[in-house]
Amino acid sequence: MTKRIPVATKRQVEMIDITSEVQAVVQESGINEGYCLVYVPHTTCGITINENADPDVQRDIVKELNKIIPFEDNYTHMEGNSAAHIKSSLMGFSAMVPVLSGRLSLGTWQGIYLFEFDGGRSRSVTVQVK
Repeated sequence: MTKRIPVATKRQVEMIDITSEVQAVVQESGINEGYCLVYVPHTTCGITINENADPDVQRDIVKELNKIIPFEDNYTHMEGNSAAHIKSSLMGFSAMVPVLSGRLSLGTWQGIYLFEFDGGRSRSVTVQVK
């Protein structure tokens, strides 16, 4: 089963927890054991799995990525969003999560995030469960 999830982003850089939306697709699929692929078809977004218990973790990740890859750094790309392309390439565009007993097999504190690097925009995430 493959389904596309719409995601609206609000800030230039933000992490959006999409775990519950992905889990809903897993449940809808009826697959008890298998895998779930989460993929973002945008060149200025990423997908990551990280802690979802303390929002300070997301703030710290955003802050450090912005320090490592600043928005302005004499980039040559005409659109002015080279930092977003670099960040998304480093983060990656997908994550694979095992499905066990009809549930995402994430750790206790783990969540799946869409990482926006060039927002706010209307985005989508493709979820495939097999």
